[in-house]
Amino acid sequence: MTNMMPNIKITTLCLAIFANTFFSNGGNSLNAQGNSLTTSQLLGQLNTITTSVPFLLISPDSRAGGMGDLGVASSPDANSIHWNPSKLAFLDKKMGLGISYTPWLRALVPDINLAYLSYYHRFKKGTFATSLRYFSLGDITFTDVVGNVTGQFRPNEFALDAAYGIKLGEFFSGGGAARFIYSNLTGNANAGGSSTRPGTSFSVDVSGFYQNKQVELSGKKSVVTGGFNISNLGAKIAYTSSGIKNFIPINLRLGGGLEMKLDNYNSITFLMDINKLLVPTPPLYAKDSNGNFIPDPAGGYVIESGKDPNRGVVSGMLGSFNDAPAGFKEELREYILAGGVEYWYSNDKGKLFAVRAGYFNEAATKGNRKYFTVGFGIKYTVFGFDFAYLIPTTQRNPLQNTLRFSLLFDLDSSKKTSETPSN
Repeated sequence: MTNMMPNIKITTLCLAIFANTFFSNGGNSLNAQGNSLTTSQLLGQLNTITTSVPFLLISPDSRAGGMGDLGVASSPDANSIHWNPSKLAFLDKKMGLGISYTPWLRALVPDINLAYLSYYHRFKKGTFATSLRYFSLGDITFTDVVGNVTGQFRPNEFALDAAYGIKLGEFFSGGGAARFIYSNLTGNANAGGSSTRPGTSFSVDVSGFYQNKQVELSGKKSVVTGGFNISNLGAKIAYTSSGIKNFIPINLRLGGGLEMKLDNYNSITFLMDINKLLVPTPPLYAKDSNGNFIPDPAGGYVIESGKDPNRGVVSGMLGSFNDAPAGFKEELREYILAGGVEYWYSNDKGKLFAVRAGYFNEAATKGNRKYFTVGFGIKYTVFGFDFAYLIPTTQRNPLQNTLRFSLLFDLDSSKKTSETPSN
C-alpha cells in the first residue's frame, strides 16, 4: 500500500478493507470530498453513503447474526446494549455476561476480526450494562512511491459503552447509552506531508422498547414487541492534522416482533428491522464541457444536484431524509430491510435450543449487501452458545462464509448454583 495522497481520506482506507463498499463501487475510488464520483454513479446507479468507523454497525452477536442482522425488537439478552439499550429493563435475570467473536471478511483478508464483550446488572429500578467492542483490521505494509517498504502497522478500533434501561410502564421502557470511540488506522504516519493520528469521538444512543405478553392470537399466547434506537449520535471524527472531519455512522433503527407460543414446548418469533443512516448523501457535482468539475468560488466544487455534505451533525441528520441527488426514489433506496425468524424448543426447566434464519437487503446502489443468514442456539442452565452463518446472494462476495460465535452466561444462576449445599 503506497503512502496515501493528501486528498484521500483515511476513512476510505478502512472502507476499502471493509470491501462491501469497495466491491459495490466497482473499483472506483472516492477522494476526500467525494468529488471523483462520476455522473453515472450519482444519478441513481451508484451512490453509496460512507462514514468513518463503520465497524460500529457490524452485528456483534450470533443470535442477531442468525436472523438477518436485526435485534431492535427481539427479546432482551446480554447483547441488548448494541441493538436497543431499552430492552435491558425487561431482562429477567439479575446478572449476565456475553462474549462474541466474528472472523470478518475472510474471503478477502485473512486476519480481520471483531470481538465483543458485554455485561449487565439489574437493579431495583433499572438495568445497567457495559460493553467493549474491539475491531482488528489485520496487518498493513506501507511503502513509498517506488515500492520500498517504509513501515508495518496493525490498525485497530474499539468502542467502550455504558448503558441504562428503565421501565416507564408495564409495557414500555426507555434507555440510552454513552460511547467512547477510538480508531487508529495508520498510527502516526505521514501521508503526503500531512501527519495522521488516531481518531476519537464520543456518542450516545436514544431508544425505546415495547413488550406486551398479554396477547392472544388464534387461541395461543403471544408476545408483541416493538422498538427504536437512534445510535451513534455524536461528533465527527478526524484522522489528519489538516482538520478534515468525517461523520460517524449515526443510524436510525425501527422494528417489531411477534412471538407465538405454539404449545408448552414450542414457540416461534417473527421479526423485522428497518435501518437508515442519518448522514449526508454524496451530491452530484457539475462538470464543464471538458468533463472537469467546476470549482466553486466559495470552496470545493459546484453542486448540480443534492446538498453540500459538509454540514454540522444536526444539520446532516435532519437533511439526510431529503438530500439524495435523484430525489425521493433514491431516498427510499437508503432504507435497509432485515427480516428474521427464531424457533425455540423448551422443556419444563426452560428453553433448550433454537433454530434461526433471516434475510438482509440493501439496495444495489447503496452498497448491495444482500444475504441470507442461518444459525442455532443451545442453552443449558447457566450458559448458552449461539452460532450464525452468512450466505450471500452473489458470488465472490467478501462477506461470504462469515461465521459468528457467541457465549452467554447467566451469572445469577451460576451464583445460586455455587451457593447450593451439596448432599
